Amino acid sequence: MLKDKKIIVVMPAYNAAKTLRKTYDEVMRQGIVDLVILVDDASDDETAAIAKSLPGTRVFVHKKNRGYGANQKTCYRMAMEEGGDIIIMIHPDYQYTPKLIPAMASMIESGLYQCVLGSRILGGYALKGGMPVWKYIANRFLTFVENILIGAKLSEYHTGYRAFSRELLKRLQLDANSDDFVFDNQMLAQIVWLDYTIAEVSCPTIYFAEASSISLRRSIKYGFGCLHTALTFRLAKMNFITSRLFP
Repeated sequence: MLKDKKIIVVMPAYNAAKTLRKTYDEVMRQGIVDLVILVDDASDDETAAIAKSLPGTRVFVHKKNRGYGANQKTCYRMAMEEGGDIIIMIHPDYQYTPKLIPAMASMIESGLYQCVLGSRILGGYALKGGMPVWKYIANRFLTFVENILIGAKLSEYHTGYRAFSRELLKRLQLDANSDDFVFDNQMLAQIVWLDYTIAEVSCPTIYFAEASSISLRRSIKYGFGCLHTALTFRLAKMNFITSRLFP
């Protein structure tokens, strides 16, 4: 708990057996997390079995792989059902440090922000942590274009470390979003659409063999999806089109 606010950490997982326990241990060492929810997207390894052995963890397993976005939809639905006041998503691959959980939760508890992102770009941690140069360049290009079209000033739209208030999650049209990786991008665009300010904190990250990563082909598909989301946002804002994403 944090000042009577229930803190729930959600972990969308796929083949995270090698890093899950390490991530969980550091999450719980922060001392404010009431519940961990892990949704396993039909992993091929022991992710679900390990998760079920972790105290204070609720586990849900998709019978078939439904995609990263669909995984998050299940995560947030379960967190809301469990009465979470502040919901924090962190990947169980230990790429992002759980040590920022208290800071991110405090920013939301204060009422100043409804959404906080852990940014790999602020402070230059992306390249220092081993992000491939081509991914860094793509990140910067997409973020530049998205900031212009969406009208925000974020350092990146592509981090997998996010904290939300219950109030905000209740307002988002998450079911209208993709079940694939572009879900992340659509979610942030919806938050800006609702006139919320998104805060960012500088987050050290580590890239290593066990850390999750998508292929070049999937990355290209994701990039075009991000550009399509941003363009849809701008056209809807100008009343040229209507969109389920931005009602």
